Amino acid sequence: MTDRMDHNTSAPLSDATEGMSYLDGGVRKLIHVYLPLFVIMVVLIFPFYWMVLTAIKPDAQLIHLDEFNPFWVVDPTLKHIQKLLFDSQYPRWLWNTMYVSVIATALSLFASVFAAYALVRIRFKGAELVGAAIFLAYLVPPSILFIPLATIIQAYGLFNSPLALILVYPTFLIPFSTWLLMGYFKSIPYELEECALIDGATRLQILIKIILPLAVPGLISASIFSLTLCWNEFIYALTFLSSTQNKTVPVAIVSEFVDGDIYRWGSLMAGALVGSLPLVILYSFFVDYYVSAMTGAVKE
Repeated sequence: MTDRMDHNTSAPLSDATEGMSYLDGGVRKLIHVYLPLFVIMVVLIFPFYWMVLTAIKPDAQLIHLDEFNPFWVVDPTLKHIQKLLFDSQYPRWLWNTMYVSVIATALSLFASVFAAYALVRIRFKGAELVGAAIFLAYLVPPSILFIPLATIIQAYGLFNSPLALILVYPTFLIPFSTWLLMGYFKSIPYELEECALIDGATRLQILIKIILPLAVPGLISASIFSLTLCWNEFIYALTFLSSTQNKTVPVAIVSEFVDGDIYRWGSLMAGALVGSLPLVILYSFFVDYYVSAMTGAVKE
């Protein structure tokens, strides 16, 4: 009897071992594991490597590519970064980007929490249809919307003001954040809310004291995604902001460091490098929350 039980319990383990045995060979493991990983790493890391390389190259090495190795740098310099930070309005552009992104993200997240909770928990007629319509609104390209939005911004006298971006960005942040939070709210057991309702709690109390503490990974994920979209947005910032001091980083480095057909690649790459560092640091701290929330949303 004992031998039969041991045989039954060890069978799945042996099957799993046999299923992965095809990776035991050195050549097969190289082709099926290490080679794809190497290709993925090159594709993902090479643009960032090229950006760092260009930002610290002297001007001579940027111009005379036939005399210097384009994939390496000799005598690196911080001249481009120093010029960017002290001889231009880059600190102001970085502040504008951060200011607009944080406020637009906070407004969008506030609206998305209530919208997602209502669609998932209130269970009114047509809730699924409304949820699908909200997500489809995210798929509308900004190149179509910026013309009617420009008319509205002009009518309210908000042209060349960061407030214009703060009010426009939620038009594409709220739909995706709502869809993401809907998937995460569905993973929270409804029995917790039923117990709270029996004890006399209101819907607002349930949302604040039960749902939001449990949905912290989803909230962090939605915040990071929204902040990234705002940080890198180009079309609306190019259309609604005209003065140099009010521009955001993506628009400013393109418009201020390109003179006709002359591209100041050192300053361009330095601006892109410094502008991407805050997002890289943010992702490094919250990557686990981001992945778990995205997985929960996709499952739903």
